[in-house]
Amino acid sequence: MWRRNGLSLVLFGLMAVFLAAQALTGWHVYNEELNQHGVASIGLWSYLSSGHFISATFENWESEFLQMGMYVLLTVRLRQQGSAESRPLDPEEEETRIEPGPTPLPVLKGGLWKALYSHSLAIAFFALFFVSFSLHAVGSWEAKSAEDRLSGLLPPTFTEHLFSSDFWFESMQNWQSEFLAVLALVILSIFLRQKDSPQSKALEAPHSQTGD
Repeated sequence: MWRRNGLSLVLFGLMAVFLAAQALTGWHVYNEELNQHGVASIGLWSYLSSGHFISATFENWESEFLQMGMYVLLTVRLRQQGSAESRPLDPEEEETRIEPGPTPLPVLKGGLWKALYSHSLAIAFFALFFVSFSLHAVGSWEAKSAEDRLSGLLPPTFTEHLFSSDFWFESMQNWQSEFLAVLALVILSIFLRQKDSPQSKALEAPHSQTGD
């Protein structure tokens, strides 16, 4: 099991560790804010359902899914000469390698099932993006409302918050950084190498070689 699934197991473990660390540190930060306004601290389980935690979590998740969804779509048609993250410039150079094994059921069924399956990766990423965006919006609104109530202000309606600069500032600061990360990977993989990594070209490959 470890040999076949080691990468996903380690990544899931790291995600779980850092998510738990985010929850614990965010809990302390939120309680400090409550105490500063003379409000009693809340327990960890209550914090996990608060707008403060939900907003912070899904604000980042939405940008990750948007990044990957756009990356999947853009790499279908666009190329970057010399990048290990790009398909070859000449379609005839592309190597279609299908290992022996059962064909996925949607392909066998054909028709609409095959058509949906042929775009299922992008569909899944954008569906996850919209779910995360929605949860971020709700969590951010709840967090803003709680903050305003602590300050003695009238909380905004959900629609007011959705179109506010505060909400979109939260999103844009994450979105731009995600696309910067992908851009850096695409460009740096032209000139730099990482031995044995599938994200890198071979050490001996010329900078002009496009593809892995």
